[in-house]
Amino acid sequence: MYIIVVGAGKVGWNLARELIGKGNEVTLIESDRVRYAVVEEELEHAVHYGDGSELWVLERAGIARADMVIAVTGDDEDNILICQVAREKYGVERVIARCNNPRNLPHFELLGIKPAVSATDLILRLIEHEVPRYGFLHLLDLPQERLEIIEIEVQEGSPAAGRQVQELGLPDGSLVISILRDGTGFVPLADSVIEAGDEVLLVLDTGLEQKIMDRFRPSVEAA
Repeated sequence: MYIIVVGAGKVGWNLARELIGKGNEVTLIESDRVRYAVVEEELEHAVHYGDGSELWVLERAGIARADMVIAVTGDDEDNILICQVAREKYGVERVIARCNNPRNLPHFELLGIKPAVSATDLILRLIEHEVPRYGFLHLLDLPQERLEIIEIEVQEGSPAAGRQVQELGLPDGSLVISILRDGTGFVPLADSVIEAGDEVLLVLDTGLEQKIMDRFRPSVEAA
């Protein structure tokens, strides 16, 4: 593929290096003259000097034939603008944007800039995976498809513990896709028995979380 990466910070530089190493044609754009000079020593003709939010810079980089544009500058507004221009003016179908401030993610989504990658958000998800709250974790959201994948721990005394998958009584629009037990995962059959302590992965329609959690948490009973 021909890929344009805008922003030669650590992320952009390493990304360009890896993409080139995998056999892709890459142009890296950097607006800071000192940074450009440093990166140019390694990447030579693959790095261009200029402001990637300006049309003439993108055109000089060959955006008209780009298969993908990746905007990873330190400015969220620039990343949004670059991806919008790439998609709407030059017809680039695949764009990826870096979101520096996770509070700006809704703006990326509102303007149709997907996927937008937030390092802060990714690290928070990793922390949640290591220290899950109430045994529940979002693994993947697909808002456009109205689907999500979640991981939930089966707690002792929950309706799911000791039952076969086919006996769970899950709502329509949800499906158990994997069970993690003792560090090993497997795709369950209808008669696979779920045990307390299992971590269950499910794919479900958006909005079914509460109904799902009710099946995997202990029922609240009066003392």
